[in-house]
Amino acid sequence: MTRPPVRTGVPGAAGTAGAVHFSLLGPLTARRDGRELPLGPRKQRLVLATLLARPNTPVPVDVLTDAVWPDDPPRTARKNLQVYISAARALLGPGGDGGTDRLVHGCGGYLLRIAEGELDTLRFGSLARAGRAAAERGDLPGAARLLREALDLWEGPPLHDLRDSSGVADEADRLEARCLTVYEDWAEAETELGRAAVAVDGLRDLVERHPLRERLRAAWMNSLHQSGRQAESLAVYDDYRQLMARELGLEPSPAMAALYRSMLGRGREVRRPAAPRETPSRVTLPAGTGAFTGRREELRGLLDVLGGGEERVVVVSGPGGAGKSALAVRAAQLLADPFPDGRVHVRVRGEDGTARGRAEILAELGRWCGMAEARAEVPSGASAEVPASAGALAVLAEAWQEWQARHRALVVLDDVPDEASVRGLLPRSGKCAVLVTARGQLPGLAPVHRIALPPLADGEALELLGKLIGAGRLRTDPAAALRIVRACGGLPLAVEVSGMRLAVLRHLPLAEYADRLDDPSAALDELVAGDVSVRHRIASGWRDLADGDRWVLGRLAGLADDGCFTLDRATVALGCGERAAIRAVEALIDAGAVTSPAGEVTAHAALYEVPRLLCLFAREQGAAGQQGAAGDRTGAPAAALTPG
Repeated sequence: MTRPPVRTGVPGAAGTAGAVHFSLLGPLTARRDGRELPLGPRKQRLVLATLLARPNTPVPVDVLTDAVWPDDPPRTARKNLQVYISAARALLGPGGDGGTDRLVHGCGGYLLRIAEGELDTLRFGSLARAGRAAAERGDLPGAARLLREALDLWEGPPLHDLRDSSGVADEADRLEARCLTVYEDWAEAETELGRAAVAVDGLRDLVERHPLRERLRAAWMNSLHQSGRQAESLAVYDDYRQLMARELGLEPSPAMAALYRSMLGRGREVRRPAAPRETPSRVTLPAGTGAFTGRREELRGLLDVLGGGEERVVVVSGPGGAGKSALAVRAAQLLADPFPDGRVHVRVRGEDGTARGRAEILAELGRWCGMAEARAEVPSGASAEVPASAGALAVLAEAWQEWQARHRALVVLDDVPDEASVRGLLPRSGKCAVLVTARGQLPGLAPVHRIALPPLADGEALELLGKLIGAGRLRTDPAAALRIVRACGGLPLAVEVSGMRLAVLRHLPLAEYADRLDDPSAALDELVAGDVSVRHRIASGWRDLADGDRWVLGRLAGLADDGCFTLDRATVALGCGERAAIRAVEALIDAGAVTSPAGEVTAHAALYEVPRLLCLFAREQGAAGQQGAAGDRTGAPAAALTPG
């Protein structure tokens, strides 16, 4: 977008002499004492821009690599990154009174520590929040002033000199969307104060660049009308109505139509643009299971984090059958007070396990919250199609972001296959929260609060089994009951299926069923109750893995009867070097197929584990593959063990 007009002077945050001040709101620049600094070659600037776009947040090495080499990173990519990071450290200098490093490396990636006065995007966010808070207090003059100060920081399209990198372009698009929202806030405040004329020209320019953004149109209409240009104001609506019909096959929203009708019957007056139609609090949560048991610590953590309003995105990860959905629904049921505008549950996969399309999910969210744009026709089950055009999808996405910015609602996005499936759905601002459940850990999402579900403790697993078969029967043979839940690997789904089977097979002694589960060749066959199958659930997660990861998992599953292994043993089993083995194991940790110690420990000292039932399934697949290959022993796919 073009720089917002009517500059009143760029507010300068006081800083220490000699400090470096960075700007992303335009071309990437760095200044020390008013003098622009050289930032080095393009790849070095891409690294710096990616770090500055996520200040005070760990940036994974893979994200930096994708920003610099989106298609085919060289074998020396990591070494080159280290050179660029070293140059950035020299440019940044030490931070804080103690002179500690500003740019540090940890388990989550590289973290750049930077203060508000040193980066224009942080200053912009602070001013925008202060302006909105002033508006909520009724201080419109103060709000208009603060929002104008935020807009005056913009020098042009964000990072326009580096947008040929898709990773940087995504960050720039998010910054541009924030500017649009702040401009709309400022224009509405000025219009309500009777100073609409200062916003008219800027709104016209922005509407030309974003013709389907309804809130911009409404602000432009109102500013024209209050400036005495009624005919032009009505023409803006007519142009918009024709554009919507032509591009999307839709009518303007009821709120926009109501604004138009009101302009037909009123003279020039101060009027804030009509807000989109509000809906009463809605709750669309599935019924919780009566057998929900345990997870007390994880549930308490979810309630504390989401109820306290400190985090907008929480990721609950764990293997299939770990009880992620049940935990998320239970938490949502208990969080009515912090989210008065509603709580909704949306499955991100279809019944067949494939990912649903972005348009289909946005349309479902739109129907739930009453967005007019959700009337776009989206075929049921259309996994990758947009309603009418790419423009329609952009309208839905932006309308959803605007709705989240104005409300306090909780959205449960359940069974997310990957980061790309949810990136455009997460809130950019406001007090809405999103609770994501996924088998993998979705490391590319940041910043988020993470909760990884471990196996149920013995006591919790026995409590769950007792709810299904009765406490009296559990007490008849507590030792056998303990063998059952341990043979299930503490997986809630497996314990539930065991309980459902035993509830029907009342004649079956617990000890006999425990013997069946202890048999590796029969355990998965026993974990079936009607149409509920543990093997089918594990198979779904298995299909999510890449071919190379499945091969690696099969090799690791054969290392020990208990599924545990060390890095040294993995290196031997995979027939590769140490570095390649570390990357292969960590890829499976990211995917939720291998567990690692909770505390910090070196890779050599760590004891990794493949969960028991997944281990049995992987061995089955390995045996089936060997039979199907008729003795073919080709080894690992090259991609599985290629060093980075």
